[in-house]
Amino acid sequence: MLPATSSPHASSDNRLFPTVALVGRAPVSGIASALTDVAAFLTGTGRCVLVETETAEHLALPQTAAASLAEIGRQADVVIVLGGDGTMLGVARQLAPHNVPMIGINQGRLGFMTDIPVERMITVLTDMLGGSIESEQRGLLEGAVWRDGVPIFQAMAVNDVVVSRGAGSGMIELRVEVDGHFMYNQRSDGLIVGTPTGSTAYALSAGGPLLHPSLGGLVLVPIAPHALSNRPIVVPDSSEIVIEVISGRDSSVNFDMQSLASLQHHDRIVIKRSAHAITFLHPHGWSYYDTLREKLHWNEYPSVEGRLK
Repeated sequence: MLPATSSPHASSDNRLFPTVALVGRAPVSGIASALTDVAAFLTGTGRCVLVETETAEHLALPQTAAASLAEIGRQADVVIVLGGDGTMLGVARQLAPHNVPMIGINQGRLGFMTDIPVERMITVLTDMLGGSIESEQRGLLEGAVWRDGVPIFQAMAVNDVVVSRGAGSGMIELRVEVDGHFMYNQRSDGLIVGTPTGSTAYALSAGGPLLHPSLGGLVLVPIAPHALSNRPIVVPDSSEIVIEVISGRDSSVNFDMQSLASLQHHDRIVIKRSAHAITFLHPHGWSYYDTLREKLHWNEYPSVEGRLK
């Protein structure tokens, strides 16, 4: 996992990021209006604006050009994503090979990655596109399902790779190896292998720890294990993790809950760090801890001055 980095920049050049791409789920309530406002703002600055093909189908945006995500990856200097974290995940996986930075405007519920509130987006984008930004790099996972010595499915994940039992079946048994060393056989509802980014997603709800994005680690979190001694564990992000399905019916593996493959007994899921990474851009002054406090509703205590009043 490439560690996250934070670096503020300041520039008065309003031609920073001369080509900007827009992606959003336009049919979702409220997003079409927000996309239209952002497009008008960007074209007003004289920038070239690309709109992802499916997004463009639902909008009439003058002075913009429709483009596929592959074309956006090759041409854009930055991509602005309007929506929730799920939208950001799907776009990030496809753009990762192109190394184009991403800005997220939150039209969803949580917003761990899409962290700019839609009601302040134009003000914040004005500052960011002028160079007042914080950048951080986050790693991805790549995984493959091997059956009888042959890879039958491959995908990448920003958050996690999850092996789970079928909806109507009992527990599954999994054999887990790390770097060729046997770790354990586990009977459970499944196993989550998550990145630091994914530690605030499914892994958190299953009882896993929070990992700061700068950590070079991967977390393995059992889902409802039969033995309470099966606890979450963090391993180096250089590790190769192999999960073999020993028993259980209708099991599957999914990548960020979006790419899915059905599994058979003795299938092996091989998971390791991807060679690609994604770059998120945030407003200057952004803090990961502020995000956690806001999204997880951690208690906020008054300042010393406030307590003395």
